[in-house]
Amino acid sequence: MRKETQKLIVLSLLGLVSVNLAAQQTAKKDTIKNIDEVVVTALGIKRQDKSLGYVAETIKSEEILKTQNNNWSQALEGKVAGLKIQTAGAGPLGSSLIKLRGDISMNMDQNNALIVVDGVPLSNSTTGTGFSAYGAGAKADLPIDYGNGINSINPDDIETITILKGSTAAALYGSRGAGGAVMITTKSGKTKKGKIQVTLNSYSSYDTVLKWPDYQYEYGQGTMQKNTSGNYFYSYGASADGVSTGGTSSAFGPKFAGQYYFQYDPTLEGQSAERQLWRPYKDNIKGFWQTGTTFSNNIAVETSNENTSFRSSLTYLKNEWMMPNTGFDRFNAALSFDHKISERLKVGVKFNYNKTKSDNLPATGYSNQSISYFMIFQNPNVDLSWYQPIWKKDKYQVDQIHPFSSYIDNPYMIAYEMLNGVDKNFITGNVNLNYKIAKNFDVMFRSGMELTNEERTQQRPWSSANYLQGMYREQHIKQMDLNNDLLFTYKNTFKDFDFSASAGGNIRYSEYTMYDYMADGLLKPGVYTLPNGIANITKFATPSDKQVNSAYGLVTLGYQNKIFLDLTARNDWSSTLPKDNRSYFYPSAGMSFILSEIFKLNSNQFNYWKLRASWSKVGNDTNPYKLIKYYNNSVFSGSVEAPSLYPNPDLRPEMLTNIEAGMDFSIIKNRISYSITAYQNNSKDQIVDIPALYETGYSKRTINAGEVRNRGLEMTLNTFPVKNKNFSWSVNANWSMNRNKILSLPDEFQGQPYTLASVGGVVYYNAVVGGSLGDMYGYGLMYSPDGQVVYGTDGLTAKPTEMKKIGNAYPKWRAGLQNEFRYKNFTVSFSFDGQYKGMAYSQSHHKMTEQGKLEHTLIGRDNPNGLIIGEGVVQNPDGSYSPNTKGVAVSVYYADYYRRANVETNSFDTSFIKLRDARISYSFPKSVTEQLKLTDLSLALFGRNLWMWTKFPLFDPEAATLNDNQITPGVEMGQLPTARTVGIQLNVKF
Repeated sequence: MRKETQKLIVLSLLGLVSVNLAAQQTAKKDTIKNIDEVVVTALGIKRQDKSLGYVAETIKSEEILKTQNNNWSQALEGKVAGLKIQTAGAGPLGSSLIKLRGDISMNMDQNNALIVVDGVPLSNSTTGTGFSAYGAGAKADLPIDYGNGINSINPDDIETITILKGSTAAALYGSRGAGGAVMITTKSGKTKKGKIQVTLNSYSSYDTVLKWPDYQYEYGQGTMQKNTSGNYFYSYGASADGVSTGGTSSAFGPKFAGQYYFQYDPTLEGQSAERQLWRPYKDNIKGFWQTGTTFSNNIAVETSNENTSFRSSLTYLKNEWMMPNTGFDRFNAALSFDHKISERLKVGVKFNYNKTKSDNLPATGYSNQSISYFMIFQNPNVDLSWYQPIWKKDKYQVDQIHPFSSYIDNPYMIAYEMLNGVDKNFITGNVNLNYKIAKNFDVMFRSGMELTNEERTQQRPWSSANYLQGMYREQHIKQMDLNNDLLFTYKNTFKDFDFSASAGGNIRYSEYTMYDYMADGLLKPGVYTLPNGIANITKFATPSDKQVNSAYGLVTLGYQNKIFLDLTARNDWSSTLPKDNRSYFYPSAGMSFILSEIFKLNSNQFNYWKLRASWSKVGNDTNPYKLIKYYNNSVFSGSVEAPSLYPNPDLRPEMLTNIEAGMDFSIIKNRISYSITAYQNNSKDQIVDIPALYETGYSKRTINAGEVRNRGLEMTLNTFPVKNKNFSWSVNANWSMNRNKILSLPDEFQGQPYTLASVGGVVYYNAVVGGSLGDMYGYGLMYSPDGQVVYGTDGLTAKPTEMKKIGNAYPKWRAGLQNEFRYKNFTVSFSFDGQYKGMAYSQSHHKMTEQGKLEHTLIGRDNPNGLIIGEGVVQNPDGSYSPNTKGVAVSVYYADYYRRANVETNSFDTSFIKLRDARISYSFPKSVTEQLKLTDLSLALFGRNLWMWTKFPLFDPEAATLNDNQITPGVEMGQLPTARTVGIQLNVKF
């Protein structure tokens, strides 16, 4: 290796010089990359990419800041093969889970990638409200997306993100890295000659709804009732025209044809004195939503020299979301300091503070007090303005205006009175010391922390459907996560061999407490305090503490910079496992062969060829308090509740075995590079909860059982079709597929399915041997041998007695495509991504179809006598089949065919293509910046989710449900709209 190249890599390891900048300075004009890329791997160890036996993809800060997401992780969507950002579509904070290479565990909470910030793992945990997404008609509340740890990381402070896929890449993180790891390195200050550099990044963005359901505005409220003259009619309350039809939520009433009926009069708060024009209000759902706005300003100061680097950053973001009176304020402060105290000792400090505050975040789910519920039940003939006063005359804070049903809360009361506040303080940071013991021997100590202090409030006014006398609730959440690492490293070169060995240990300790207070009913309406409660319910804090001690080692051997071998070993001792099984050991091995060096294939046309392979085993523990019997705090002071979980004192750790192999090559002076990876993960001895016999006094018990296998393929292509002095065009593409198979289940099920999760009591995620995680089960249609739908003699669909597999929540494959064009000082970039197949059940589609709110329910309304004959067959007494000829009322047909329990007819293909982001920017030339005494000045227009193709009928095919604190894919249960965003960004350096 050339000396200047070695020097550049050393400088990059010290964090003083950008590798990309160095590459550009030493590269030939027509060559894209000329030195080995350095990437951040497990424990924050920096390695040459060529030496790795696994895939490590790096995303630069420029990609994260291109389109300025409220949640930085969503900028990764479609950029990395095998990566999926799972959100619940539940509001502006957009809690996200990052999944790599599919699900490996039957425990849905154990399938996410580990987030690591500057070498310190982030818990990324969430605390829910304790309520499910389906709560209509019950005295229950709703899930609220308060954000998770990912939200708290400021994108302006991110320098690089390295994706370590699979357990081999994250082997040194143990059980927390079983699903791969996302390594975030924050900025640390890099300037020339010790100069102070100030950077200002400011942007404004505007959100509108990306996609609406196909609402129908041809027919109004009603259930196909006729008057004494035999004509369809409408009447709000009984009138001369007939009985009241204004209490239904259905839109199977008369067609809008210029007729006049007695309708609701907002002035009288009742029936109009005269007949009013029967007309639709086509903006009575969309008109409730507004243009959302986000304003963000970041200022950063940094400087560095050969001994010291320093950076500080302040960011303030203000968001007003698309739903009125919702949004949040976020303040971030970051500090980074690295100093070389002596030739032997270096010290580094990282500190990040986040404060997120909101007076109101939207609730999600299918329940009376969600805005989603109102949108489902709103009728075409109802003017949105009728609801705006909120309160009836002389009944302020006592009785709301909801004239059509006591179950449908006023949308403006939901927005302005049913408030969900949060005040969250989140701190992460670490201190690291690096001491050179000898020439080739050093030691690193790092202590990192994560602290959360969060206060939440929820208020519900009098007359709300679920709380007739109101409600007020407070949640106080405290969480602490401490990580301490000690790592010894020895490096040396022996003739043709490069040798590196590291050994160390980690102690991780976490604490969590949550105090929950509720005033169930308010003595005085509109006064939201705990002392004003009719009945006060207190849930005392239940501790959730955990400690894991670890010892680990890493050996890396390189031969002539052509062949590399990695060996790792780790042993964990977890407090959540019994004494005899508390210790578990797991190793990994990886090799890479630089074939272009071995066979001397280097040329201008063929630049690089690498083969890689790796194998690993990773252990996994479980949640606290599953070993012995623990009593829970009761809502009654001084009492406890018996546990519902039967403990298992003999639990063993889960074990995941990963094998992967791949190839990387580049040609034509690195203008075309290609990567392909195949992998297999087997997870066995899974820790699962299964139902217990009721006579035991428990509802479930924890056991070790089951094996799941994932197989997949990933491909990445990077090209520069054109690159010259004034113009360049780069194309990046990726494609990935994952196949999941359940190899075994607990013997206790004796061939019966194991239900991993369910949503709304209709969709069940059942595990069946030979099936896949993500398989969705529910009731569906019955079919004749030739595939026709079977109907009963009543003209309605035949009802099955057993559930069947409807589909799978996960797609067959995903792909992404990015293009970037540079012409002189202009840059234009855009990114598409999409998926093929996958399935999602839609509760909103069921209910709006049942009520005749969607365009597809117009079919058959003009039929004679309003009857529709279902297309299919009827089974005859002798077992044969004949065509169905029985007509039923249109409203009855749609209510039955798309009934809530019919998961099949309410589930849809989630294939899609999205124009995920686009950007056009202009960098002002030096002739301008020098006059302004600036280092750099750029202006950009950007957009996110600008266009989408899909056959999914609701807001977004990337549907998932926030169920308490769990994001469950494949179910739309009161989903909130997805935003289309456009914005403008100004970046200044001086």
